[in-house]
Amino acid sequence: MVHQGEPVMPRLGKILWAGFLSLLLTLIVIPQILAQGNEVTVQLLAFNDLHGHLEAGNLTFTLPDGQRIPAGGVEYLATHIKQLRRQYRHSVLVSAGDAIGASPLLSALFHDEPTIEALDAMQLAVNAVGNHEFDRGVAELLRLQQGGCHPQEGCLGNRRFAGAKFQYLAANVIDEKTGQPILPPYKIYRFDGVKVAFIGMTLQGTPQIVAPSGIQGLRFLDEADTVNALVPELQKQGIQAIVVLVHEGGFPTGGYNECPGISGPIVDIVRRTDPAVDVFITGHTHQAYNCVLAGRVVTSAAAFGRLLTEITLTLNRRTQDVQAVRANNLIVTRDVPPDGTLTRLLRRYKALADPLANRVIGQITADILRTPSPSGEMPLGNLIADAQLAATQAPEQGGAVVAFMNPGGIRADLTYTAGGQVTYGQAFAVQPFGNNLVTMTLTGAEIKALLEQQFDNPAPGQNRILQVSQGFRYRWLPTAPPGQRVQEITLNGQPLRPEQTYRVTVNSFLADGGDNFTVLRQGRDRLGGVTDLAAWEAYFRAHSPLSPPALGRILN
Repeated sequence: MVHQGEPVMPRLGKILWAGFLSLLLTLIVIPQILAQGNEVTVQLLAFNDLHGHLEAGNLTFTLPDGQRIPAGGVEYLATHIKQLRRQYRHSVLVSAGDAIGASPLLSALFHDEPTIEALDAMQLAVNAVGNHEFDRGVAELLRLQQGGCHPQEGCLGNRRFAGAKFQYLAANVIDEKTGQPILPPYKIYRFDGVKVAFIGMTLQGTPQIVAPSGIQGLRFLDEADTVNALVPELQKQGIQAIVVLVHEGGFPTGGYNECPGISGPIVDIVRRTDPAVDVFITGHTHQAYNCVLAGRVVTSAAAFGRLLTEITLTLNRRTQDVQAVRANNLIVTRDVPPDGTLTRLLRRYKALADPLANRVIGQITADILRTPSPSGEMPLGNLIADAQLAATQAPEQGGAVVAFMNPGGIRADLTYTAGGQVTYGQAFAVQPFGNNLVTMTLTGAEIKALLEQQFDNPAPGQNRILQVSQGFRYRWLPTAPPGQRVQEITLNGQPLRPEQTYRVTVNSFLADGGDNFTVLRQGRDRLGGVTDLAAWEAYFRAHSPLSPPALGRILN
């Protein structure tokens, strides 16, 4: 029976037509199936510069139009990660360094063990060491990797710290005694028969921005040279797909998913690195960008867990190499439910930390910020330097006449809330490193040389202008020749005399030559003092309510 609308044709014609369609379908579909069977898709989820920011708190992210939206917090970061992972069979979470260090009180009070536990709960696979991983020295970094009780304070309760389940990578950090990296240079994963290598390293300039005493006996190698030396080693193992996690970055001018006019060290590193490298996941500059440089995808996810980078690798089974890369920076919004495991972890540590963190130590009358003026002077920097001078001014405490504070050690603003009350936790967030104060003797000529070191090869966008205490004043000229930029130095209205000696206070990081202020290693008659945080708290108690100090100590 022939139904209405059905074309009528002889039976043989139907058979021939069906055969033709089958052949056509075979010619079209089979190659697609073979092509799909030859591909493996791997999702990489990446962040950088978490710095122990576990709590959401007041964290925000600024959109290209200037709007600020709530973003960050590991409870929400973990949920975003879980949701993204569900889309792919293969997914790996990685970090490009500074997961710890300069951390808020909740993490720092417990030697950043809470952050390690949080990262393990999120199933972090590998983390490149960053400069802040060396804040407490290499021995403490190795303890966090391997586990064990803190050497001075022991274990928290009766619980031995288990160490990180994820792997720290340190390809360019060499033990001078053994000639080998202090931690593995890379880690290899296999996805449906295709190997992918993850190389991890910090910036070569780490020794200039950490305390030298904590990295004695270590060499920090050039980033590109380190990778280029490893590529042949990996290729001998049949590895063609290579991802680099490097704690160094750049400075873009566009939105968080763009890359116009990027500058900074990462540009040169990528261009000098073997083309065999497919992807660079970067950090250190706290910037957000999504670039293609020298044919390679280069990403960064800002800082503090407010962004998460999703990278999709399409791997080819036949060539064992990366066939395609797609990257996207995603905001860690707080419109998702918090992850229960991370919520319980935060509650456990908050119960221990809150009694200390919530203790009121003083008041402020307005926001006191670390925003630098054109000369590099900061209201908050002035206040910290004044506090350090006050703590060491008495003869028995050092007899200091001036204090200097490094801007990189000022990690948060003091914002006016709750009637201006300042808690210990807020004060800690400003100065989280726990450095001791050191008072030393320098000549006027050495102080001049110290101030000239502020302009020795500063990194782009990096403020290295030392903050100074009340009564000290100078001018610097950006166009003057190196070594002659600092002029008109006065102390309490009197010109600084090159041959005269002065008692100077700095924190122990600077006293050790940190931030490449090597002149301070020449300081004589050293006297150790209280911690910077203790001096900070004492100053609040003695002088509250505090107002933003006037600028004008540093001119240009």
